[in-house]
Amino acid sequence: MIVNYASQEVIKGKKSIFLAGSTPRSNDVISWRGEAINILKELKFDGIVYVFERENDDHSFDYVNQVWWEREALYNADVIVFWIPRSLPKMPAFTTNVEFGYWISKNSNKVVYGRPNDSEKNRYLDWLYEVETKNKPFENLEDTLKEAIMMINNKKK
Repeated sequence: MIVNYASQEVIKGKKSIFLAGSTPRSNDVISWRGEAINILKELKFDGIVYVFERENDDHSFDYVNQVWWEREALYNADVIVFWIPRSLPKMPAFTTNVEFGYWISKNSNKVVYGRPNDSEKNRYLDWLYEVETKNKPFENLEDTLKEAIMMINNKKK
C-alpha cells in the first residue's frame, strides 16, 4: 500500500482510495485517517491511499496548492470514502458537505459513505446517500473501508 499525502505529487496508475471527510482544525484533535490507514493495512489493500493531510501533522499549507492537489487526487481515485465523524466546532466538515454533494451527484458509483452514530448533523447526507445509491450509510470505519475495497475489486474485473 502506498500512502500519498497532500505534500507529495499525486501518484497515478494504480487502484486507489481517497479518504475524504472531517479534518481536524487543530493539533489537539487526532485525525481518523491514521486509523483508516491501519485498517487498510490489516485488510491488505495494495493500492494508493490519498490523504489530503500532511504526513507530519503540519496544519500550515498553501490553500490553492492544497485544493488543486485534492481535485487531482479525487478525480484520479477509483473510490472516494467519505467518513464523517463530524464534531462541532473541532471537526465541522463544511467543505466535506460540498465535496460529498458534488461527488454523490456526479458519480454515485464512486462514493462510499459512513459516519459514527454520534456524528453531528449528517441527516441530509444520510438521506442523499440512500437516495443516490440505495444503500444505508456505514456506521463504522472498518465496514466503510471494506466496502471501498470491494467496490474497487468489482470495478477491476
